[in-house]
Amino acid sequence: MRTSLFPPPTSRLPHVRQTLMIDADDTLWENNIYFERAIDAFVDVVAHPELSPPQVRERFDQFEATRVHTHGYGVDAFHASLLAGFEHLTGTACNDAHAAALAACAAHVRGAEIEVLHGVAETLSHLAQRHTLMLVTKGSHAEQTGKLERSGLLHHFAQVEVLREKHADAYRDLLLRYALDPGNTWMIGNSPRSDINPALAAGLHAVYLPHPSTWVLEQDDVSTPADGQKLLQLHTFSELLHHFA
Repeated sequence: MRTSLFPPPTSRLPHVRQTLMIDADDTLWENNIYFERAIDAFVDVVAHPELSPPQVRERFDQFEATRVHTHGYGVDAFHASLLAGFEHLTGTACNDAHAAALAACAAHVRGAEIEVLHGVAETLSHLAQRHTLMLVTKGSHAEQTGKLERSGLLHHFAQVEVLREKHADAYRDLLLRYALDPGNTWMIGNSPRSDINPALAAGLHAVYLPHPSTWVLEQDDVSTPADGQKLLQLHTFSELLHHFA
């Protein structure tokens, strides 16, 4: 029998130490809302004479999807995508005014304060007393570790992993490098594409924490867990305490 995607909120796991791999952006703190605001400003800068703002946004998303696997993630890569995207959408090179406006879009994201999501700090404090916590994120190492340090959450984590991509092989590599038992290992995050589906494919359990502003390139249908795997879907980070005693 497959594990229910929506187990009762009072269901608790056996009192065995678990390894909890936890995503960072939009799981521990706000992130994509700042990129969304920057893209709204980008659409205004493009001021396309024929395409509507939603059409410009859709084409920018499609363009960025062709770049992330080779150019990576983070604000520097995003800034480069804004510049290249402007030329792609308009057919013209950026002048000084356009370049300055797009630099300001990226600077807005880079300078954003770290806004830890409600209940995260208290929940991590409790979880770390009984389980092994690993931060598992992707993107620029300096950018992600810098956000973690500024968040005040670093001391809760036994390990920090900043991966170039989060796919099934990356999770399998973590299992091998840390000699982890997949039966006691979970991936917790907001992204079906990077957190949930590849972790399930690698044999881990998973906890899906939807965020209302998950990046469009991270959205996907959530996979069905295999026999013996567990998949929880929760509304808030603090609900983890209902399941991981």
